[in-house]
Amino acid sequence: MDMTGKTVLITGASRGIGAEAGRVFAAAGANVILLARSADAVAALADEIGPNAVALGADVSRYGDMETAVQTALDRFGGLDVLIGNAGVIDPITRLSEADPEDWGQAIDINLKGIFYGMRAAVPAMQKTGGGTVLTISSGAAHNPLEGWSAYCSSKAGAAMLTACLDTEERGNGIRALGLSPGTVATQMQREIKASGVNPVSQLEWSDHVPADWPARTLLWMCSADADDFVGTEISLRDEAIRRRVGLV
Repeated sequence: MDMTGKTVLITGASRGIGAEAGRVFAAAGANVILLARSADAVAALADEIGPNAVALGADVSRYGDMETAVQTALDRFGGLDVLIGNAGVIDPITRLSEADPEDWGQAIDINLKGIFYGMRAAVPAMQKTGGGTVLTISSGAAHNPLEGWSAYCSSKAGAAMLTACLDTEERGNGIRALGLSPGTVATQMQREIKASGVNPVSQLEWSDHVPADWPARTLLWMCSADADDFVGTEISLRDEAIRRRVGLV
C-alpha cells in the first residue's frame, strides 16, 4: 500500500506495536509523527526512519500535548490523515479490592482519556480536509474480565466504545474509525504480565505471542479500501481470515 504524502500520528511509539507501526508506515511512504513519554526513545526511532519522521515527547493523558502533536503534523506536513491510538499501560495488575486509587486512575487517564484526547485533537483537523482514519488499539480484555486487570479491562472497554461512538458521529463526515484487537504480542507489556503471575495470560510462553510487526502491518492494511467493510467495528488478529486478508499467513 502506498502512503506517500499521507501523515500518520502514532502514540506510544517508543517501542512495541507503536515503534513497528512507525517503521511500517514510513516504509510505505508516509510522514510519521512519533509520540511517547520517552522523548529519547522516539528521537532515536525518528533518526532511524529518516527525514519524514518527527519525534515528540508527549503524554497522552494531557490534552495539551495531543493538541501540540496535531498542530505539529499540520505545521510540518500540511495535514493529518491517520491517528493511531496505541499508547497504553497494563499496570496496576492487582485485585480491585486492593488497588491503589491513584494508580488505577492513572491507567484510565492513559488508556481511555488518552484515546479521547487524541480523537478530540485530531478529528476537527481531519474534518477540514474531508476526512481521515482513526485506529485504536483495543484488546480481548475490552470484552472479557480478567483477574487483576480491572483498570486495563475497563479502560480498553471504554476505548472500544469511544471508537464506536466516533464512527456513529463522524462516518458521514469522512472519518473512518476502527479498532484492532491484536491478541497477545511479543512486547514489553507481555514481560510485565508474565512477571505478575496473575491470571492465565501470565502463563503463556513467549512463543505464543505474535511479533509486533503483525499488528503494525494490519494497521497499514486498515487504512486501505480493502478494510472499508470493517469501518466502525473491531478487527481481531485472532481471526485467521483477517490474517490471510492482511497477508500474514
